[in-house]
This record gives sequence, C-alpha cells and structure tokens, in this order.
Amino acid sequence: MTSTVRAADLGDAGETITVLEASTKKVLSTHKVSSKPSPSREAPVEILFVPGSKPPVAYITNMFGGTLWSATWNPATEKFKFGEAFDFGPSKSGVPLEMYFNNKSDRMYITTAKPGKFHTFDIAGNISRPKLLKTISTAEGAHHVAFTKNERYAFVQNALLNLPGMSEGSISVVDLKKEKIVARVDTLKNMGLNPNCIVLLPEWNSLAGH
Repeated sequence: MTSTVRAADLGDAGETITVLEASTKKVLSTHKVSSKPSPSREAPVEILFVPGSKPPVAYITNMFGGTLWSATWNPATEKFKFGEAFDFGPSKSGVPLEMYFNNKSDRMYITTAKPGKFHTFDIAGNISRPKLLKTISTAEGAHHVAFTKNERYAFVQNALLNLPGMSEGSISVVDLKKEKIVARVDTLKNMGLNPNCIVLLPEWNSLAGH
C-alpha cells in the first residue's frame, strides 16, 4: 500500500509503502521510498509487479518526488530490497503516475503528467535499472493508457483530477512501432469535459500487466 496524499487537498504527502500479508492482513513492514531527509513528501502513488519476473519485482512511482523505485523480493529472507531505479528530473518530466508492460515483459511504459509525456523503458537487462528508450510528448496531464491487444497502439488519457496544468482533456493515440503520435481525440475536450479513465472494448483491450 502507498502513502500518497490527503484526498481532500493533495496535502500531507507521504514517503512510505507498507507490505501486508494477503492471507492474514498482517502488516509485515513499512519502507521509505526516498533518499531525501524526512519528511521527503515523495507521494508514492502506484505499485505494480513486473509480470512473470523471477524473483518478483515491483516498481513504485513517486508522484511528487519524480522518481521510480524498485522492490525486489528475496525468497530466502522473505523481504523486499528497495532502491531508486530512475530519476525523471533530467528529462524534465514531472508527476510520474501509471505503469504498463508489454506481453514479453521486456518493455515498460510510464506516464508523467506534467507537462505530459509517455515513456518507453527497456527492462530486459538490469531490471532494477530500467533504460529509457523513448519519450513522447502527449499533452498536459498524461495519466491512464489503454493498449491494443496487438501492441500497436496506446491511447493516452491527458487529464489528472481536473488539476491546473494537468487537465488538457484530449486523448493521444501513439503508434508504438513508429514511436510517434498518429492521432488525437478531442471529443471530450471540445465538450468542456476531461477523461477520467480509459479502457478499450474487450475485442481490442490489452491488460498490459494490470
């Protein structure tokens, strides 16, 4: 579980994640996911395990900290080892949010909401140190993504909770083979609305590791 922010006003940002035993709901441990002095206010927001990874590895996005952390499971000690995996600061990308994986689990995709980008990482090598392959600028508020089953297209929802500077309102269609935006959907934006969640119909939708 993540300690992100107070829902009412995004205040009181946390800096830890808590590990629970699913069968008993027992709290096993709590870990700080920041190398900064406390309170770092990193606001870890998402946790996602890499499908099929051995040993199991989970990634954590720090919304306010602008970093990606990894947690690697040690079967012998039955504990996770934590460490910073990537810093979005040098790429001038802020507010990392959602993570997704391709079917082979050798690529990871992450959205950053400010100013709004879609990132492709190579995780086939050192899984604790993902290699950034490509960054595509979408629009302010890049958040959820829907992927087609053939892994050709990604539909990026450009809106985050109606927040200023992160609520552009469009949907960017990314061609994953050409690595560029090939279309844009402004239907909701033109109506003065923001998309909040995006899922393709079952015929086309890939779970992308979720």
